[in-house]
Amino acid sequence: MVENENEPFFAAIEDGRLLIGRCGACGEHHYYPRPHCPKCWSDDVEWVDAGGGATLYTWSVIHTNDLPPWGGRVPYIAGVVELDEGPRMMTHIVGAEGDDLRIGMPLELEFVDLDDELTIAAFHPA
Repeated sequence: MVENENEPFFAAIEDGRLLIGRCGACGEHHYYPRPHCPKCWSDDVEWVDAGGGATLYTWSVIHTNDLPPWGGRVPYIAGVVELDEGPRMMTHIVGAEGDDLRIGMPLELEFVDLDDELTIAAFHPA
């Protein structure tokens, strides 16, 4: 595996875009970044921009995490969303409290700067 094959993904995050994979052979979208299609195993994969919409699949409020940079950010909401394109993505849910969330609720993409060097793709209620 080429060490920098995911570089376009991380560069896009810094540019305020979320890239997902799309298979040229079967047309399926996938996430996480990888060089082959998880459905048909084709290596005819291209990066495409995700539209930014998602549905909440599940979540958990994290109260303890001693790993940097998360320790200073507790409590936070870790979630799994289903992107409008189909794949599921582990992410952070922002702009809401745990009691405000409901499985199946619509979410929108947001980019959050954790520090001067790290930006993440997160989602907030639509």
